[in-house]
Amino acid sequence: MPYRTIRFIAALLAVTFAAACRTSTPQQLVSGDAASKVYVAPGHYDEFYAFLSGGYSGNVSVYGLPSGRMLKIIPVFSQFPENGYGYTQETRAMLQTTFGEIPWDDTHHTELSQTNGVPDGRWLFINGNNTPRIARIDLTRFETDEIIQIPNSAGGHASPFTTPNSEYVVSATRFSVPIPNTDTPIEDFKARFKGTISFIRADQPGKMDIAFQILMPGYDYDLGHAGKGPSDGWFFFTSYDTEQAYTKLEVNASKNDKDFIAAVHWKLAEQCVKDGKAKATPSAYLHNVTDERTRIATSERKTSVLILDPANCPGVVYFIPTPKSPHGVDVDPTGEYIVGGGKLATVIPVHSFTKLQKAIADKAFDGELSGIPILKYEAVMVGEVQKPGLGPLHTEFDGKGYAYTSMFISSEVVKWKLGTWEVVDRIPVYYSIGHLMIPGGDSKQPWGKYLLALDKITKDRYLPTGPELAQSAQLIDISGDKMKLLLDFPTTGEPHYAQALPAAMIRDKQVKFFTLANNGNPYVTRSEAEGGIERKGKAVHIKMIAMRSHFTPDNLEGVLVGDTVYFHITNIEQDWDIVHGFAVLGMNTANLILLPGETRTLKWVPQAAGVYPFYCTDFCSALHQEMQGYIRVSAAGANVPLKANMSARAKTQEARKGALVVPARHDQMTGMR
Repeated sequence: MPYRTIRFIAALLAVTFAAACRTSTPQQLVSGDAASKVYVAPGHYDEFYAFLSGGYSGNVSVYGLPSGRMLKIIPVFSQFPENGYGYTQETRAMLQTTFGEIPWDDTHHTELSQTNGVPDGRWLFINGNNTPRIARIDLTRFETDEIIQIPNSAGGHASPFTTPNSEYVVSATRFSVPIPNTDTPIEDFKARFKGTISFIRADQPGKMDIAFQILMPGYDYDLGHAGKGPSDGWFFFTSYDTEQAYTKLEVNASKNDKDFIAAVHWKLAEQCVKDGKAKATPSAYLHNVTDERTRIATSERKTSVLILDPANCPGVVYFIPTPKSPHGVDVDPTGEYIVGGGKLATVIPVHSFTKLQKAIADKAFDGELSGIPILKYEAVMVGEVQKPGLGPLHTEFDGKGYAYTSMFISSEVVKWKLGTWEVVDRIPVYYSIGHLMIPGGDSKQPWGKYLLALDKITKDRYLPTGPELAQSAQLIDISGDKMKLLLDFPTTGEPHYAQALPAAMIRDKQVKFFTLANNGNPYVTRSEAEGGIERKGKAVHIKMIAMRSHFTPDNLEGVLVGDTVYFHITNIEQDWDIVHGFAVLGMNTANLILLPGETRTLKWVPQAAGVYPFYCTDFCSALHQEMQGYIRVSAAGANVPLKANMSARAKTQEARKGALVVPARHDQMTGMR
């Protein structure tokens, strides 16, 4: 490695250490009017919903802005004991992969669905990083409805960025791997390891699938964004480790002065696939989806994908040289400017889509790699932001002609002007900022009032909580010429990236309860008289209702050690926010939260004879403590008849309708026999 590169990296590390070790000073305090700008009075609503990735929690966190109040955690790729996601029989299939059930993953980037390049409030997409997946979250219910696994990929970091009309969400591999992934000597990295860029059809709920993958050289692909306006039909991805090193990457993957932004002409790729130029390749992956009527998740196994080699579709990919180990690639609202964020760069390079098109037409190439032309840097670059700070990562835009870049090493946000490339303002953040977010700041229509800084280190910012501290988001006012820090608040997990939109877009579209008449779960219990207990061999099915303030049935007998017990519980309330819970002594599959009109199932295998209480875990009424019951478990082989104690109301209903019978149902839930 050249001495100047070693010296530069050493300087960056020194600044990083210094930034991380800073302590608060009076200069870090916000101005006197900050509190009034973030105050949201009791009973009043925030102006924006902000959706933050949960990082290593595997989930999504929802905050109101400007207050910073947490509104909800949406479970996605991780089991969530608060509401039983990933534990209940209805939801377990959501966590299935070809590797088996994965109870916990790592989320990095949230992405709102778009129409004409503007967030539309229909869905939120989020990536699973460790085992590459993309999830769709329905924003009328704030629930994960669909997850697609991505084969031929490892480390789904550059994901799930959407095209302007959400035709596709797009994901690139972080770790290049052999394709197919078979036993391969790691020393064969340059010859055998490849990357992929996956285009996943996303415009129809419940039907996500991999439309095609583009085969790429064996680099690490980091982040991406779609073009818009004049650059619509193109996609841009950063890559690093163009050295194709596979040991000590902090040294061996930092040798080249420039790495690449991959400019992908996805409209051309789409046409080449239609023309039969992609190859069907055996590839196993799962598609998990929740049925809208039954609210039961199922998994479908897929066995093949179409892979397009750029050599078979000339013009589909070009490399734009970009300094140095680029992280972010961001497209301004006009679609003309493509901004690179080199982690080790001393400038912020800005490329022009117009110049890119001309460079392609003029064949202004500087060689090629794996059949992909390398464009000349000077032919595509339109400007460089000089002396922005240290460690530029990610840029967003306010829609008023300005860009804002996070500077990881110097712990600041830098504001600069499009067209002149001059720095006009900077503000310190605490500490080591990764991404930043302006509502709509990566779209054609930013709502350029606030900027949210997502920081990695929070030492000395909050009351200490031992060696592990919460991470931080900081709200900055960008409505004027100068940025002003308004608020910081702790966040769950590591919030890599965020998206936000005006609350008015989706606030009044929220589902308040599930209509009981439309509940399609095969074990739904719509009235007390429909409850009961039934044995099918060693499986015992209990149908139960929950309402204020009792369960029916509330006492159960006839269960034997060795039985598998399924509690099918329906919350028959039809009112907003009337939630019930359920838990049984010793149950190791969590407890339930039941939304109004919803049926959920928990499996329990009792290990010893005895009497086991169950109760409502969510305080639902003045008589919440009285909402309880017992299940008697007898020794294996005992001759104890099944018995379900019904309420007086249920008995009256039963007398009117005839004897209580629990009908046999076709089992729609995996393993529920």
